[in-house]
Amino acid sequence: MTTTTTADDVNLEEVDLLDFKWFQDGPPHALFARMREEAPIRWNRLESEGYPTDGFWSVTRHADVSAISRDTKTFSSHRAGVFLHPDLVMPLDVNRNLLLYKDPPEHTKYRKILQTAFVPNTVNKLETEIRARVTQVLDQVVEAGTCDFVKDVAIPIPLGVLAQLMGIADEDIPKLLHWTEGIEHAQMSGVPGGALDVFMEMAGFLHATIAEQVAAGNSDSLVMRMRAAEVDGQQLDDSEILVFFGLLVFAGNDTTRNTTANGLLALLQHPEQLRQLRDDPSLIPNAVEEILRYTSVVNYFVRTATCDTELNGQAIKEGDKLLIWYQSASRDDDAYEDPQRFDVTRTEHDHKAFGGGGRHFCLGAGLARLELRVIFEEVLRRFDDLQQAGPEARLESVWANSLTSLPVTFTPGPREG
Repeated sequence: MTTTTTADDVNLEEVDLLDFKWFQDGPPHALFARMREEAPIRWNRLESEGYPTDGFWSVTRHADVSAISRDTKTFSSHRAGVFLHPDLVMPLDVNRNLLLYKDPPEHTKYRKILQTAFVPNTVNKLETEIRARVTQVLDQVVEAGTCDFVKDVAIPIPLGVLAQLMGIADEDIPKLLHWTEGIEHAQMSGVPGGALDVFMEMAGFLHATIAEQVAAGNSDSLVMRMRAAEVDGQQLDDSEILVFFGLLVFAGNDTTRNTTANGLLALLQHPEQLRQLRDDPSLIPNAVEEILRYTSVVNYFVRTATCDTELNGQAIKEGDKLLIWYQSASRDDDAYEDPQRFDVTRTEHDHKAFGGGGRHFCLGAGLARLELRVIFEEVLRRFDDLQQAGPEARLESVWANSLTSLPVTFTPGPREG
């Protein structure tokens, strides 16, 4: 069964959106469109074992995803986590140290502390360093005229930027990739606490890194800025920094990597849009927003109802799980004109690539936008005549819209603009 041939005919009552068959060619946009029209808040029975629930509400409309995301009192991240299994990746009690798992007022306190390290002025100062990192990576492949864009470009750039931000030496970058893959595997496997060993490794590394940076008097790294950040007399301790470091290694690095790869694939599949960007590079910041909307790497997160309530006419019981589908919301006809069209000049930018809005809007959004802009500026300048050289390969995941391979060919362009 494929999404392209069955989305119009399938009985929606029989659809289990946690079945990878719907995502094997990418997110099932035709199915999502039908659900938004016929069953925007739909009960999804779970046939699989291992989940502490027999089903969930599947929420697909832009307005409903926004409403849930902004009402943290009624729809909680803290109560049972952001995945269907509360102990996925790590035990829930550990995961609750993540900003992603907190509700106000705890969320407000931690976000204020962390925000001091991500203020726009701080992020904007990183452009020169990021461009140098991008140039370094492209230098290694450009003369060959061919590469696997995922492995050779999309993976090393965000990892290198993260290492630079954290004050970590380049020779330790393979460790970051190893941990990213370990957390990713744990998320896909569904094994409760599957990344515990990975976090233990990361804990040892981070404690050693903190000790080294304190001894060296390095106050400019992200680790040290988070350690020094203070709001209303409160600071993060090293264990809280560790958990945030884990989030950066996985979520911050992985999402930028996948947006980079999916963005280039979208441009290759729409050559007229690629030509527009080559003819007018000033469109690239706008194109980044369209890439974020069109590809939306994180497909969903979960919220738990804290009380009996109603959402757009549908009764929701306390304890019910709601999967909010960012992919679907970002292609809602009620929010965008012709949402299935990829258009780098589009001016509607209320996409859900950084979450549904509200308090859990991605803290690293500014950094991600900066990285993506610089990457596409440099790639389009230095890779002329870009062509896809073989089929792309996808990660077998319902949660992440992720490419594992994208072979391309190109003609080397000038190193300096």
